[in-house]
Amino acid sequence: MKKSIIFASLLAGILMFSSCESDRDDNPVLNEPTAFTLNVPAYVNTVYDLENSTSLELTCSQPDYGYTAATTYTVEVSTTQDFASFETLASTYTTAKMNVAADEIAGAATTLKVAEGAVDADFPMETALYFRLKASLGNDQFGNELGAIYSNVISLPNVKLYFALPPVLVPENIYIIGDHNGWDWNKCLPMTLVYGTDNMFWRMTYLTGGWKFNTALAWDGGEVGYNGVVEYKANAGAGISGEGSGNIQVSNPGWYLVVITANVVGRDIQYTVAINEPEVWMIGDVTGVDWQDRAEGWRLEVPTTADGEFVSPAFAANATPENGVRVYCPIEGHDPWHSEFMVFGEKIVYRATGGDQERVTANKGQKLYLNFSNDTGRIE
Repeated sequence: MKKSIIFASLLAGILMFSSCESDRDDNPVLNEPTAFTLNVPAYVNTVYDLENSTSLELTCSQPDYGYTAATTYTVEVSTTQDFASFETLASTYTTAKMNVAADEIAGAATTLKVAEGAVDADFPMETALYFRLKASLGNDQFGNELGAIYSNVISLPNVKLYFALPPVLVPENIYIIGDHNGWDWNKCLPMTLVYGTDNMFWRMTYLTGGWKFNTALAWDGGEVGYNGVVEYKANAGAGISGEGSGNIQVSNPGWYLVVITANVVGRDIQYTVAINEPEVWMIGDVTGVDWQDRAEGWRLEVPTTADGEFVSPAFAANATPENGVRVYCPIEGHDPWHSEFMVFGEKIVYRATGGDQERVTANKGQKLYLNFSNDTGRIE
């Protein structure tokens, strides 16, 4: 009987021990590591020429998470040891030995130097750069980062840095979004470049309430509101203000000729906005007064509603195949043909930076009808 009791006790102990081992293997407990080490690269005191290098090899110890964990490492770069400002490189790594692309380092370091006031002419330069790693186990189902920990900071005291940022270019497109189109990017129509420029855009737009503009049809952080404009050149009675919303507010709804100019200043794009009277003018054969700019009596009637049509006077003469019907919105400092357009197949087509448009004929007594809310039109 005594031997049976002893055997049963031993068996229970073995089973308990086996259960604990199973828990450890199948249900590991996450330790929160307190440190891991980023090693100082070999030849740390030599000059690292980023332009003529392919990569920088970094190695580290693995954080102790209590079990073999799939760890992701990201590299952060700073120009100061305290990492008061830093850039996180886009590439990530899953091993404790990583070859960090030299062009990624150069791009991050250039961004930091430009933020400190450096300009293109200051490059190439020799500078100290500081590095650290962040290790993590990814995110849980709620998006919370797991096991995040930073390494120590190491320095490379002699880095030859070239200017590694792409040139800042003026935008190819600008779109206006606001209360007038329900803040819906799908309802935004593109602005048009003024002929002979690559940075001046115009559009006849019905404005009401608030609006912004962007170079993309998206809420991508590039939207420009009231404070993002460096100068408002004209008002045309629109009652432009900021009113604390961040939007460009219009207190007097109506049609306006909006002209936005984009200028590259350093690494920034600065915008100037002109809100002009909604002028649309006929010119040429149909006016009977030849090619006089803003000839008296040949401005189109402006609609009072957001979806209304601009209507021309009845044509005073036939439009010949050589000259055709000609219409434009006047842009300060530019000839009429720099901002002309025509109706083809009941659609408004803007000349923009293209060549001469095909000529559209018309008869005396006909009128031109234009709807800028959907870029349609007709002659009848």
